Amino acid sequence: MRVVIAEDLALLRDGLIRLLGAFGFEVVEAVDNGPSLLRALTTHRPDVAVVDVRLPPTFTDEGLRAALEARKQVPGLPVLVLSQHVEQLYARELLSDSSGGIGYLLKDRVSDVAQFVEAVRRVAGGGTALDPDVVSQLLTRHAREEPLQALTPREREVLGLMAEGRSNAAIAGQLFVTEKAISKHTNSIFGKLGLPPSEDDNRRVLAVLAYLGT
Repeated sequence: MRVVIAEDLALLRDGLIRLLGAFGFEVVEAVDNGPSLLRALTTHRPDVAVVDVRLPPTFTDEGLRAALEARKQVPGLPVLVLSQHVEQLYARELLSDSSGGIGYLLKDRVSDVAQFVEAVRRVAGGGTALDPDVVSQLLTRHAREEPLQALTPREREVLGLMAEGRSNAAIAGQLFVTEKAISKHTNSIFGKLGLPPSEDDNRRVLAVLAYLGT
């Protein structure tokens, strides 16, 4: 699986190269600034990109901008964004692109190697990987809005796990209930949010993310 990495901190960039290499990924290029990232993404068209939001020269949102521009040129190009803090504006902008293969994780999640590698693979496969803290803040932002208020506490919990990109089976395992129970919760959530039900995990997560990102 071919990967492009964008990270301006040399130690973290080298760490990501070594980490992904150890799990069978091929890092075709690692860059430290926005313009180089856009060139690398459009040239290599990797299976997935791991991108820091803030890159030189201004250290604002060059990484995200380059990734979004690359996805315009290469539709569906999988991108996993890393950020030091939860930045709702950037999260919403990334999630507004509903073509799949997107992720937004806090950098400290990289220390959980298994979780990080699984997220990279999920995004590369066209799925979603959203940090629980990002989900929490997006849900909180909607907490006073209808129809989210209509959800029960358990449904909000299930919604958060859905938005992270988890399947019904994974959610059932996390909450120690049956998959049938989770199926009932998800159908109820879709009904209350006015979203069409779907057995396609990626499609249903994107529908939820589209709602949370509005």
